[in-house]
Amino acid sequence: MDKIKKIEQCGSNVMLKDKHTILKELRAIKKTPLKKNPHKNQGIETYTKRINQLFKKTERSIKEKQKRASLKPKDIKFNPDLPITHKKDDIIQAIKKNTVVIISGETGSGKTTQIPKFCLEAGQGIKGLIGCTQPRRIAAINVAKRIAQELNESLGISVGYKIRFDDKTKSQAYIKLMTDGILLAETQND
Repeated sequence: MDKIKKIEQCGSNVMLKDKHTILKELRAIKKTPLKKNPHKNQGIETYTKRINQLFKKTERSIKEKQKRASLKPKDIKFNPDLPITHKKDDIIQAIKKNTVVIISGETGSGKTTQIPKFCLEAGQGIKGLIGCTQPRRIAAINVAKRIAQELNESLGISVGYKIRFDDKTKSQAYIKLMTDGILLAETQND
């Protein structure tokens, strides 16, 4: 039973991609009645095996999150010439405090390239990807290249993109640019 309590306590520290399946399996385990038959321990053995497997999965997910946190790009620089940079601290605080933040600004104010980095600075991208959409494939590719350049990295390390027939997003990426259609397709698969 200690492992069940540990799994419950660690539920908020796992990767987002694992959270639903871990909690679903935990609920299923808790609902399973234990058959205490002195002649047959299969029910208890199966129950214990399921808990151990789930505990290992939870530990792996926590380690992956910790690794991502340690490898997150350090010293993120923001372009001081862009108008949105003057509101950086306010936007980062809003991202930390709210699940939804609506930001509007003039064309050329830096929203496209700076907001993904604001999200990264606010601690997003550790448990899952920061997803950004662009209406066209060329725009998604060019914005991904620009953000990677501003992070002083090659494309495909912390920043990647996915368009039809081409995915340059590695598992260690924090920011993923994609077309609207790719986002729609991915939400239908999750």
